[in-house]
Amino acid sequence: QVQLVESGGGLVQVGGSLRLSCAASGRTFSSYAIAWFRQAPGKEREFVAAVTRSGANIFVSDSVKGRFTISRDNAKNTVYLEMNSLKPEDTAVYYCAARDKWVYDRENEYDNWGQGTQVTVSL
Repeated sequence: QVQLVESGGGLVQVGGSLRLSCAASGRTFSSYAIAWFRQAPGKEREFVAAVTRSGANIFVSDSVKGRFTISRDNAKNTVYLEMNSLKPEDTAVYYCAARDKWVYDRENEYDNWGQGTQVTVSL
């Protein structure tokens, strides 16, 4: 198991940027694929981005492609979600999730979750 803690959320204006961090405990962080999901009020949680264990491959959803990117620093046990050109529809609680195998965007197959960090994009 790995414990995950998200940070970096906040209030930002349309067009602004934020960088979310997902810090993990444990010495086997590099054994876990990591993904970001988000949940807006009244909506189901949705996949945002994922990164493989080595960090060599990343995947982002069509809704954020070209604006968001995911990266990881295994030496720091941290995964980042860089968010640019933010829109009001990006407002959500953002969660990071981990699994010790590649499960891509299959939410119910991730078995380690953080508590979430709120991102609010204002007009």
